[in-house]
Amino acid sequence: MKSRILVVDDEAAIRDSMRMILEYEGYEFLGAHGGQDAIAAVERDGPDMVFLDIKMPGMDGLDVLGRIKAISEQLPVVMISGHGTVSTAVEATKLGAFDFIEKPLASDRVLLTIRNALDQSRLRDENRSLRRAVEVRHEMVGASPSLKQIVDAVRRAAPTNATVLIQGESGVGKELVARMIHANSLRRRERFVQVNCAAIPDDLIESELFGHEKGSFTGATEKQIGKFEQADRGTIFLDEIGDMSLKTQAKVLRVLQEGEVERVGSARTLKVDVRVIAATNKDLEREIERGTFREDLFFRLSVIPISVPPLRDRAEDIPLLARHFADLFARENNFRPKRFTPSAIDALQHYRWKGNIRELRNTIERVIIMTSGDTVDVHDLPEPLRSETRTVVATDDGEGGEAPGTLREFKETAERSFLVQKLRENAWNISKTAEAIGTPRSNLYKKLEQYNIRQETDQ
Repeated sequence: MKSRILVVDDEAAIRDSMRMILEYEGYEFLGAHGGQDAIAAVERDGPDMVFLDIKMPGMDGLDVLGRIKAISEQLPVVMISGHGTVSTAVEATKLGAFDFIEKPLASDRVLLTIRNALDQSRLRDENRSLRRAVEVRHEMVGASPSLKQIVDAVRRAAPTNATVLIQGESGVGKELVARMIHANSLRRRERFVQVNCAAIPDDLIESELFGHEKGSFTGATEKQIGKFEQADRGTIFLDEIGDMSLKTQAKVLRVLQEGEVERVGSARTLKVDVRVIAATNKDLEREIERGTFREDLFFRLSVIPISVPPLRDRAEDIPLLARHFADLFARENNFRPKRFTPSAIDALQHYRWKGNIRELRNTIERVIIMTSGDTVDVHDLPEPLRSETRTVVATDDGEGGEAPGTLREFKETAERSFLVQKLRENAWNISKTAEAIGTPRSNLYKKLEQYNIRQETDQ
């Protein structure tokens, strides 16, 4: 598609000369003889670039520039003049002009200016598209009450510098919550540095977080800047912080308390200004009782605790999420949009999603790629979803499942089911669950042992 270039000059000879240059190079020429004509052309024709004379009868070129920028701030405008001065060029630049060139207009100078302006516009558009794509991929989708509570907590927490502890099962979207906090904070123009504490070996995590000096240990052939230094003035997201060693926990606590880091192999401390967001799928209070997590660090991290519920506890969000992922993958792979039948949506809502949103996302991607038609039905879903749907239907009809034989068995089954449900609602946090159901924490632990309730198998 040809780039459209508007030339605004009251001299017909200049416009004709520019028409020859532009059309010979494959551009589409648009002409205007004055300010009002130029403004109308910008609104009507949507040019990709403008050459604008400064001295014209009626409306001055600088006034026209201001009006054009009010219509389309990103449109590149090059000012042209037969008797330009430095002060005029400076004023035009302040008003948003891309460049300033003098008459007579040399063909090479004009074409170079066009290439530079259009390349810059193209890069800006690509950056905007990439940024929007990143925003879409990290968008929190849903309308459930629990999600609205999370969004409200983020809205309140984001503008502050308070540390945030995000708790929830693997795959529920803890990273999305962290990114949303950063995006709405005063640090949003600075870096968001993510560290997966579970993925880094114990003997390397201190070096990764705090950096090291050359020669500080075997293999340290170069100086390394740590993640806390990289995140200076920005946000650091410590994912799976429950897997961090006690030694490293002590150093993280120091950063929170003193705002200082010390590279491995260095005696010099460095000041850092970092907002810390941590996340875990573990019950840190239980880890404190086991002696694997520092209580003082827990209190420093959980100034603002946010619990993200599992997907099965917000089933009303599944249709929105499914359509969101389907549209996303269709765009990324240049597929035609695909529609889910009510039966397929119902099957997605009845599935337990142990992998939560991550599992749902992967499932939708697979379905969009492997389904040949424009409609996704139950038979297009993976077998585990179809099997669980059949089981749920059979149980609802009274044909599946084995009913408790005695009153005691019924009570135990109901109590176990109740406890599991409450634990899920509270992201398997023992203290919160015990408080919610009005029982001492010690009693809840006994019930967990009695009914063999474990997060690994009952999540």
